[in-house]
Amino acid sequence: MMQSATIKGVPAFQREHVRPMPRPLTRGMRWALSLGAVLVFLAGAQLYVLADYTDRFFAWTIKPSLSAAFLGAFYWSACVLAFLSARQRTWAHARVGVVGVLLFVTLTLGVTLLHVDRFHLFHRNPVPFLAAWFWLLVYLIEPPVLLALLVLQLGASGSDPPRGSVLPNWFRGVTGAHATLAIVLGATLLVSPAGAALFWPWPLSPLVARAAGAWLMATGVILTQGIWEDDWERTRAGAVSYAVLGAFQLLAIARYPDDIDWSRPRGWIYLLIILSVLLVGIIGSFSAWQADRVVLAAGVRNRKPDAPGRDSGPSVRGDR
Repeated sequence: MMQSATIKGVPAFQREHVRPMPRPLTRGMRWALSLGAVLVFLAGAQLYVLADYTDRFFAWTIKPSLSAAFLGAFYWSACVLAFLSARQRTWAHARVGVVGVLLFVTLTLGVTLLHVDRFHLFHRNPVPFLAAWFWLLVYLIEPPVLLALLVLQLGASGSDPPRGSVLPNWFRGVTGAHATLAIVLGATLLVSPAGAALFWPWPLSPLVARAAGAWLMATGVILTQGIWEDDWERTRAGAVSYAVLGAFQLLAIARYPDDIDWSRPRGWIYLLIILSVLLVGIIGSFSAWQADRVVLAAGVRNRKPDAPGRDSGPSVRGDR
């Protein structure tokens, strides 16, 4: 009877006053995020740093160089997202990018199989040859593994901690506009890559257009997830990675300005969009940092020393 009247050391009459333990980030999901951070960092280095040499160092040849740097910026922003998410203790504070990443790796697998003839799978140079086979292997394995780990994560015991500082309506609105634009553009590039010539400020091959479409679709889903989370602390990793995305895209424009058609409005519209990405990311990152400071300060103020000889009782609140 005594065993049935207690839950992890909490008497039955106190249960209604006990807050459920937050669902922790599972070891498998943490491992996947950590390994993913390494893989996307390497891909970003190949694409962003070596943008002029994809024919010698990457899985397929990308021209113009701005296209390679454009994709590399997404990979490096994903590295930041995965790294920051892997450091969280609770699932609620780590999950903002997981569904979007799952969508990205699944779409990229489809794009790879659709354009497999464009990859360096039979290249004479061992570097692009190995890069192409490694790319194919990673995207064959990652979607089912990540899906399985997500199912296990959702089955872990615990619940979401209460939301702290919610997002202001204006920020939700701006983020929603960015998410809508990213999803619409991404879907257009995936379905009709030839249509990119109508609105994209530089030429895209069908493979690059679809690869960009996969990233844009994933980004739109991550932004939508952030709106749903509606909490600065939960969206912090996403906000920082969004700022990184804007910064690297802006640097890519500075590196390859001649690849953009500045004679038409779409070149300048693209620049304004990238600037807005950077601005939204910076505002979100700073707001999340401020919210974290407020939470820490409140915790210090509310902490009271235990009375001498009194047991503080079971812990009912988990760390992030």
